[in-house]
Formats: sequence, C-alpha cells, structure tokens
Amino acid sequence: MKKRMVFLVVLVLSMVLTGCGEKTSQANKNSGKIDLSLWYWNRALDDDLLEQVNEKFPEVNLMPEKIGGDFKVKVITTIAAGSGLPDILCLNDWVGDLLSNPDKFVNLLEEPCNAGEIEDRFLNWKWSMALTPDKNNLIALPLDTGPTAFFYRADLFEQAGLPADPEKVGEQIKTWEDLFQAGEKIVEKTDAKMFENIGRIFIYSLSQQDQLYLDENNQFIGDQDHVKECFDLAVKAYQEGLIYGVDNWTPEWNAAMNNGDIASFNGAVWMKKIIKDAAPDTAGTWRVVDMPGGPGNNGGSFISIPKSTKHVKECWDIIHWLTMSENNVVQLKTIDLFPSTPKAFEDESIYFKEDFFGGQETNRIFSKAASNIPVVYIGIKSDAFQDNFVEQLKLVAEQNKDPEKAWKDAVEKCKAELTR
Repeated sequence: MKKRMVFLVVLVLSMVLTGCGEKTSQANKNSGKIDLSLWYWNRALDDDLLEQVNEKFPEVNLMPEKIGGDFKVKVITTIAAGSGLPDILCLNDWVGDLLSNPDKFVNLLEEPCNAGEIEDRFLNWKWSMALTPDKNNLIALPLDTGPTAFFYRADLFEQAGLPADPEKVGEQIKTWEDLFQAGEKIVEKTDAKMFENIGRIFIYSLSQQDQLYLDENNQFIGDQDHVKECFDLAVKAYQEGLIYGVDNWTPEWNAAMNNGDIASFNGAVWMKKIIKDAAPDTAGTWRVVDMPGGPGNNGGSFISIPKSTKHVKECWDIIHWLTMSENNVVQLKTIDLFPSTPKAFEDESIYFKEDFFGGQETNRIFSKAASNIPVVYIGIKSDAFQDNFVEQLKLVAEQNKDPEKAWKDAVEKCKAELTR
C-alpha cells in the first residue's frame, strides 16, 4: 500500500512538473500549425506587428504573452527553475547578466540561424552587447537602442544670456566643462537649476566610456579612473550648486519639469515621450543637441530563442523578420522604439518636425548619436554596480557624506556583489 502511495505521488509530481514546462512549442494537431510562445513586456514590440507574424509565417501560430511586473525577475527565476521559458523571449539592456549562462539560449551564430551572415545589418556596439566575451556565442538579436542627447529649455537658455538655437548651442557646449559653465549662468540668471539629480550625471557620463564595471574576463574594473572621473563629475555638479535634487520617475520630477525648475538634462531617446507626458505646459520650449562629451546608450532591448524550444528554425525565421530595418522603422513610428539597424536611418520618413521640440527633427540627432556610440562590454550585475554608485552619490547630495568615503563605500559594495 505504501509503495502504491509513493508511486502515485511521484506520478502526480511528474505530471505537474511536465505541465509547468510546457511553455515551449508543440504541433497543433487541429490546425497542423506549430504553436510558438513569446514573452515580451508592454511596448517591447509593436502589437500590430506581432499580429502580422502568423500571416508572414503561415506554418506557425505565434502566441505572444505580454508579461507584467518585473520582467527581469521573471526571466531569471524561470531560468533558475530549469523549465517554463517560452520559445521566443525578449531581453532588455540587462542582457549582459545572461552572458554567463549562454547554454540557456540557442547560439544564433550556429546552424540553422547563422546570424553572422547578417551582423552587418546591426550597429556594431549593439550587436556586441549580446555576444559572449570569447565572441563564440550570440544569445540574442538587437531590437531597439537608447542613444543619448542633451535636452534643454531654449527659453531658459535665452533668459540666461546663452545661445538658444540648437546649432549655436551645439557649437558652444561640446564638453562637460562647457556644460557646467552654462549651468552657472542658468543658476545666476534664472530660477532654475541645470540638472535633475546627481545620479543621472554619473550614469550618462559613464555611458560615454568604452568600458564600464567589468573587463571581458569579468574582472572588476569599477574602481578605476574611468569610473572615478564620472563619480567626481557628479560630485562637482552638486558642489557647484547646479543640481535641483529630485528623483526621476516621481511626481516631484514631473512637477519640476513642468514648472521650469530644471533647465536641461541628458537623456536617451525614449525620454522624449516621458518629458512630453510629464511637462505638457512646456511644449515648444525644448530642444535637443549632441550630448556634451560624446554619445552614449541607455536602454534598448533584444530578442532571443531559449534552448528549450523544439523549433529553432521557425523561431529564427520570426526574430530574423522582426529585426529587419523596415520593421525597425515601423516600430519607431508606432511605439517610439529607436532602430538598431543603420539602414533604417536612411529612411527619410523617420525625420519629421516635432512641435514639442520647437519644430526640430530630433531623430537626426539621435541617429547621429546611435552611429557613434563606443563598443563596450556590459557583463553581469551592471545594474547592481550602478545602483551602488548612485546610492552613495545620493548620500553625498542629501546627507553631505564625504565624497571620498562615498566612493570607497561604493567600490566595496560592488566587490561584495561579485561574491554573491
């Protein structure tokens, strides 16, 4: 009797675990099509474009699932569980966290994908973000990018006696030193501050570097000069009184932007929609120019094929199509996803006058930036490292913590992170 009970328990557990793992593709006996599942978050892909997949590939039945909540946590916990991933999976700019587990994904460089044949389709720096350090394994194809630029209030610049025309601003403000000098005039002549908060200066200045927190051997280099210089730059902005001091993604940030309390910020292309929503009363006053010190990237996603799928070729055909330049153009127009394919920049339809930005064709600025971003190895735990430095910078700005002590504490926390 006990043996029979044990057998039944094992059988039930086996059925449950099998059911939990059935996220992957299967042949649909009724239609003869192959069911393929896809996970993405809201606005990671255009819904109308996804609906076209079944028409483009009549042999498949794509079943997209829009995942709410913390998408990254869901992906990582599902990978850790050993089953349950979909056939096609979107990944965000934290793709570097997954490069240490390339065996969980189809290597797109190998048959039947042979992605190396289309490498030239993509921006080289974006392609490299999903490539393992040995260059032997590509875990995802690029979807969109987050090239950066400098956003400023033309009316406040004019009030401060600064040039307001984008061409003249671009000529006069080329470096961070130029930017700080302009910030001094903003503070002196207007009621505004130059920057939002101390952390964003660190984040965006570091995005201009050709290395971040780890080298390609995953050795920590976050204690080196290229990071320290960005940390010190953020501290300097605070010490010179150029920072308003409000966190992003808060009602207070929205109010400060809408009320004209902040004259400028460095931001990725996706900040265009955010500033429009946050500060509708400022329509027509904003302009965009090259980011002082050079372009960087912040954000941008990828699309991958988990190793658990049984239909690699069909999945490859779909992600190959979704990432084509013409579909990059479509998604820029529908949901503001900025292209990862240089060919998309040749399409004049993506350049249009934007009333919110005084009639400027801002996509020309971001296209130029995207074409000149340095190749950089991201690696694991980049978000955690960044959070440590930003946390310590906030203590400098909000609690007057000694900057050198804050730097040392941030470095120590990052090193401790590597042992977890």
